[in-house]
Amino acid sequence: MLTCTAVAQTEAPDAKVPAPKKQLQAQRITEAIKLDGQLDEAAWQQAAIATDFIQNRPNPGPPEKHKTEVRVLYDDANLYIGAVMHDVSADSIMRELTPRDDFGNTDFIGIFLDTYQDKLNGYGFFVTTGGVQMDCRYSPAGGEDFNWNAVWDSRTSVKGTDWYAEMRIPYSAIRFSQTSEQVWGLNFMRQRKRDNQAFFWNEVKPAVDGFVNQWGRLEGLRDIKPPLRLSLTPYISGYINHNPVAEDGTRRTTTSFNGGADVKWGINESFTLDATLVPDFGQVQSDNQVLNLSPFEVQFNENRQFFTEGTELFNKGNLFYSRRVGATPIGFYNVEAGDNEKILKNPQETRLLNATKVSGRTKNGLGIGVFNAVSNDVYATIRNEETGQERQELTQPFSNYNIAVLDQSLKNNSYVSLINTNVTRFGRTYDANVTGGLFRFANKKNSYAVDGRVVYSHRRGNVFHKQEQIDDQDGFKYQVGVSKISGNFTWGINQGIESDSYNPNDLGILFGNNNISQGIYGNYNRYKPFWKVNNLYTYFGIDQSLLYKPTLYQKTNLYGGANTTFTKNFLTIGFNFDVNPINRDYFEPRTSPLGKYYVRVPANGNFGAFLSTDYRKKLALDLNAGIREYAKEDRFERPRRLGIGFGVSPRYRVNNKLNFRYTLDWSTNRNQIGYVNPSSGDNGSLADKYPEDAAILDEFPKAVLLGRRRVVTVSNVLQAAYTFTNRMSLTVRTRHYTSTVRYLDFARLSPAGNETPVDYTRNRDNTFNAFNVDAVYSWWFAPGSQISVVWKNAGATFLQANEATPLYFDNLNNTINTPHNNSVSVKILYYLDYLAIRPRRA
Repeated sequence: MLTCTAVAQTEAPDAKVPAPKKQLQAQRITEAIKLDGQLDEAAWQQAAIATDFIQNRPNPGPPEKHKTEVRVLYDDANLYIGAVMHDVSADSIMRELTPRDDFGNTDFIGIFLDTYQDKLNGYGFFVTTGGVQMDCRYSPAGGEDFNWNAVWDSRTSVKGTDWYAEMRIPYSAIRFSQTSEQVWGLNFMRQRKRDNQAFFWNEVKPAVDGFVNQWGRLEGLRDIKPPLRLSLTPYISGYINHNPVAEDGTRRTTTSFNGGADVKWGINESFTLDATLVPDFGQVQSDNQVLNLSPFEVQFNENRQFFTEGTELFNKGNLFYSRRVGATPIGFYNVEAGDNEKILKNPQETRLLNATKVSGRTKNGLGIGVFNAVSNDVYATIRNEETGQERQELTQPFSNYNIAVLDQSLKNNSYVSLINTNVTRFGRTYDANVTGGLFRFANKKNSYAVDGRVVYSHRRGNVFHKQEQIDDQDGFKYQVGVSKISGNFTWGINQGIESDSYNPNDLGILFGNNNISQGIYGNYNRYKPFWKVNNLYTYFGIDQSLLYKPTLYQKTNLYGGANTTFTKNFLTIGFNFDVNPINRDYFEPRTSPLGKYYVRVPANGNFGAFLSTDYRKKLALDLNAGIREYAKEDRFERPRRLGIGFGVSPRYRVNNKLNFRYTLDWSTNRNQIGYVNPSSGDNGSLADKYPEDAAILDEFPKAVLLGRRRVVTVSNVLQAAYTFTNRMSLTVRTRHYTSTVRYLDFARLSPAGNETPVDYTRNRDNTFNAFNVDAVYSWWFAPGSQISVVWKNAGATFLQANEATPLYFDNLNNTINTPHNNSVSVKILYYLDYLAIRPRRA
């Protein structure tokens, strides 16, 4: 987060008190401004100047030595920002080119706007010396969200020892009220990368909780009206896909063409409707597939722009996991072929028909959001190989996904929120509804806060394709905390419960319910330089959790860590640790209800450290390493468990246009005890079709098989980026991942954590390999309009028993030589703004 490194004076008596709010008068203009980065129009010379910025890092508090001068103009349609950044010489002005929304190794100037003055929500617009644009939204739920993109324009230039920036932000890019005289929250930020310095016009102090509440004021905006915000971004896309392992009778190379549009409509001055019609997400970055040995699902990043842009309201309370929309069909894993049958087609994704969101905030600080998406029926196709007859099996019924949010901003950086999520599926299956309430109340001095949430989950209907009712129909969650939020020393205590039937997973994500948790934490930070370092950040705490039903002990965790940056060479180092007494893992056995079975985890401790060198250098390096040691078990003659891992990531900047980054992550877990991961096509660790499994199941029908194993995981990622101009770039990302599991012996788990060694001879070793290439050429040929060409190469293998190998280069060779899916796509978006194309009056 850009602002998380913001620092302020801490030795001063008023370190916990926000700085006085500066004011800047905006100047109305009637003549047009030519956006060229020159600031040579007379209006710029007549405008009030924002200057005397305060250093924010590395040494907070002193005034800037090299002045920054910013002016604000406005007319009936746009806000104009003109900035002059003085420096000592031209070669002191860093100017790396990067793709949009990537700061890189460069100077920049930014403007922050809080158009409703609620001191919680705001906009940020940035431009670098090379003309690269970044924009973001600020909110309590999303923090600093650079996934948000607006349509605006800017130009920069360098003259002698100064550099200049001009921005034009149309009123259609932001939202504000209808009042005749506007007063907005305002701040500016400048970065001088040469000295790793950052400055704010209105001082921002990290010992003061919050960011938007520390901005100044923009005054003088009169008689501006929110415009009719109506834009259409149609797209067309074409794909060539090659699948070398396609089924007999199907084409290995296929082509497809798609078309659709994104629509934005400003319903009024506060609210906007965003809709995507027949969306196409085929060009998003590939997921980082991994071997999952845990009892919980893998959470993937959201890369689809419609679900990352402007979603801060819908993310309140963390009840919305957008990957559920268009996810794997709920019946995907239950498709089975009968005798003499073969599964020809079983789609892994649900195609969306459309998605719509309406969001905004009134002048009284009430945020309202409504999200809705619709997906069509999904079918698997199964063929009888004797008769050739094909049948279809429904794996996902026609479904509607809906979210409604009310979020009221209050004084003192406080708020209350109400969120409801709902999934309705047509046909004989279940629907789901989740309702949550959130609050945060801070005192007038913004030094202490109370926060909490209450959530209720409600599910009704039958299990998909079955007659029985779902068993987790009603559940609840609550959490409450008290914290000291400002000053060098901050702390908090919290307590919460998630009931055994709480389940928000139809539109959210939860890794485990049935939990009672409580914790206490603290932070002690020094923000000003001392000794040989710029700052010091520390944290520490203790957590404990119990099973909710039945109430049983689970675990205790004592943790802490610290990091600092050295003054001269900007080397950042840090460490972390945690200590855990013997705990009980009730989730690893995969049994229900929880409580009867658990895996005992010996007392253990972890220590990790990291190092990061100065990114201003052409060659920079990130390193991290960690080790977790376990106590010797007193029940078995087992070797001690041990976990070791390290990562190394060098990055090299060839010049201001070309850079490379390589990341290697390696880890090994020796003598790990865990549920034996299922073989391909099996739903559990034991299956009757295998004689070795049947022998155990005959004697113990509900047997849980555990294995002592060694797990080695290696991930390699190589990225290269070439930026032709501030609006055109080419990036290539290659990833190879391999994880190998080798079982050493086995035990049958009994109630109360008892394990009995078994003579089990079936080979359960396995190796998972994944390989991806994502190459993306992007050209923003006009504001909001883009041409992108994407090549994707993907392949994955799951090797079992004798085919599994722990040798890395054997896995790499196997992955490379395995047939891969390839696709090449071209997508064209063209932004059409009604205000620009409407007929002119005579």
